[in-house]
Amino acid sequence: MSVDAVGGVWRYAMDLADAIRAAGVETLFVGFGPEPSSHQRREAARIGTLEWFAAPLDWTAGDESEFDVVADLLTELSLRHSVDLLHLNLPSQAAGLPAQTPVVAASHSCVTTWFDTVRASGLPREWLWQKRLNRQGFDRADIVLAPSSSHAAGLVRCYGRIDGLKVVHNGSRNSYPVMSKENFVFAAGRWWDEGKNGAVLDQAAAHINWPVLMAGACDGPNRERLAIQHADHRGELSHDRALALISKAAIVVSPSIYEPFGLVALEAACAGAALVLADIDTYRELWDGAALFADPGDPVAFANVINALAKDAEFRAELGHQARLRSREFSIEAQRDAVLAAYRQAMHRSPRLTAAE
Repeated sequence: MSVDAVGGVWRYAMDLADAIRAAGVETLFVGFGPEPSSHQRREAARIGTLEWFAAPLDWTAGDESEFDVVADLLTELSLRHSVDLLHLNLPSQAAGLPAQTPVVAASHSCVTTWFDTVRASGLPREWLWQKRLNRQGFDRADIVLAPSSSHAAGLVRCYGRIDGLKVVHNGSRNSYPVMSKENFVFAAGRWWDEGKNGAVLDQAAAHINWPVLMAGACDGPNRERLAIQHADHRGELSHDRALALISKAAIVVSPSIYEPFGLVALEAACAGAALVLADIDTYRELWDGAALFADPGDPVAFANVINALAKDAEFRAELGHQARLRSREFSIEAQRDAVLAAYRQAMHRSPRLTAAE
């Protein structure tokens, strides 16, 4: 399974690999990009085997030539470890792979759908190679996974038909008891990413009656930067520290305008927090009836919804209860079963299996 040490893909990979281990599936983690922390290395070693390379992720590569090494590395590792199936968390990594190994490619996000959603435009000319590699990866993969129907629709809108496209919701293994809530608002994200819409939440914080805590990086890999002025910025937190705040927050908010799934919302729902989310297709698909929604382009709208919720403890508790009930639909067990079914389908479609029959 391919991983990177930044963002939600690491959490996705570790939780999923831990879940499928009980079904007898062994995982070799193949990492690219910035080095993982010592804590991350220990976590991976507990679940499987970790191999790490300095090769770039597609969205961090300066040009296509920097990415050429990825197919050779994955092919060599597949042979050396007798890998039965490749689960790739960047579809572009499937481009150029030989046909013998079954491939499941998961699209957690991509620059093409990001530009389509956030900028309402196509890719800049210098990034068109990423769209081409993703298209080649979709064509090479036996099964393509999307974490929501809205993201799957975005992929088809931007790339055209994708054979073997399946929606498998992300899951959470968090099942801790609901803690007493404290009167603050919490949000987490890569705030340097324009799609996370941190600027709107920061502006809203100036009008929100409760403290607003924003956790996450504000400086991106390509000099992107968000200067948080009104909220209480807690910086980058470990997953455990972020979960500790999520479990205490009475209200958890996500202002994202681009969100293929939204793990923070799911973890907050598991903790029984009241959710205030951007009114976008993904969040409507997953949380309609279990969250409140606000116009992601209007800081005052977010502030008004949050302030009204802050004044109504009874409604807040009921909304948190509904979110917790909805979160049970996105369990790690449901995700595990769906992914294992995708693995079986990919193995059946593989030319290697067909040749052996």
